[in-house]
Amino acid sequence: MIIYHSQSGNTEQLAQAALRGAESEEDTETRLIRAFDATLEDLLWCDGLLLGTPENFGYMSGALKDFFDRTYYPAEPYALNRPYGLFVSAGNDGRGAVREIDRIMLGYPMKPVCEAFIARGEITSEHLQKAEELGQTLASGLAFGVF
Repeated sequence: MIIYHSQSGNTEQLAQAALRGAESEEDTETRLIRAFDATLEDLLWCDGLLLGTPENFGYMSGALKDFFDRTYYPAEPYALNRPYGLFVSAGNDGRGAVREIDRIMLGYPMKPVCEAFIARGEITSEHLQKAEELGQTLASGLAFGVF
């Protein structure tokens, strides 16, 4: 599952690329969901998760934070322990958003399975390729039982 927020369209481009990568793995079902629309039921459905956010003032988007606010405590009894990856569209350096999301994900608990991808500046074809590889990596790892 890919949960993301995009205001300018940059993070959505990355999310669509990650979706293409995830869907390239046969026998996987993938969902692309905007953060405001994602629910606890979505978390319970998925076997792995990619999160995408723009960097806002050195932090994650308010929409992704809202998703965490709505699902964090209701998810506690389920000990989700899902693998996850993260991509950030950043105008600055993106590390603040990564740091805070990783802290929150520890509490679900979920485990990072790859280094966060930060696309700095305008989205390029290289950024889209890396996002696609991120989606394919998570899907392949799940399909082969690595994660």
